[in-house]
Amino acid sequence: MKVAAIQMVSGVSVQANLEAAAQWLRSAADQGAELALLPEYFCVMGLKDTDKLALQETPGQGPIQDFLSRSARELGLWIVGGTLPLATHDARRARNSSLAYAPSGECVARYDKMHLFRFAQGQEDYDETRVLAPGTQPVRFALPSRDGHVYTVGMSVCYDLRFPELYRALRADLLLVPSAFTYTTGQAHWEVLLRARAIENLAYVLAAAQGGVHENGRRTWGHSMGVDPWGQLLGQRAEGAGLVMAELSASHLQSVRARLPALGHRVL
Repeated sequence: MKVAAIQMVSGVSVQANLEAAAQWLRSAADQGAELALLPEYFCVMGLKDTDKLALQETPGQGPIQDFLSRSARELGLWIVGGTLPLATHDARRARNSSLAYAPSGECVARYDKMHLFRFAQGQEDYDETRVLAPGTQPVRFALPSRDGHVYTVGMSVCYDLRFPELYRALRADLLLVPSAFTYTTGQAHWEVLLRARAIENLAYVLAAAQGGVHENGRRTWGHSMGVDPWGQLLGQRAEGAGLVMAELSASHLQSVRARLPALGHRVL
């Protein structure tokens, strides 16, 4: 089963970002992908944190959700829409939500980012709690491939990557990590964390990142990649918009888990 991680350098225009995403989604479908993953905030990287609040959509309706549903249906593709801001009961806080769409255009899963990023170093100062409310539940969904195998897909977002207990709880075959890692933290930790999550869960990992210098002046790390259950890289893109294709193999997954049945050896 082929899957695609789409790397973007999203700007402040939602329309321009959706047009760019549409091109990469079509390219993924043309290359045989059955699932395509967009990065965190594929729809916008605003000039300030509160820009998210102006763009938040009601769950189930809105132009960004309509775009994802329509694209999945027209391309016959499973699409996981990185993240977009969804409204809460508090006008001052949105959810940073990842939505999964089946080829029918139906939204089959919604995951709200549980761990909110906070980091301060020199000129960098990030605190997602200023405008976001955290999610509360792990989410996974079933992904049937064209060859008849059904993969269990676990959803996560960016900073979640630092919390291995979430991935243990997901008990998934494929772990998705749409992200917008900062250049500083990405350079230090991105690849080792992704490979660790793959190795310790004996699962495939697909990570779609923002990667480059954005209109708002922020620089993201990029390095979108696919990782197999043994921790081997299946593909990677350093910076700039582009596509990373990876192939999942049910037989390889089963073989690795049979040779090293660590998931059955857990004590705690």
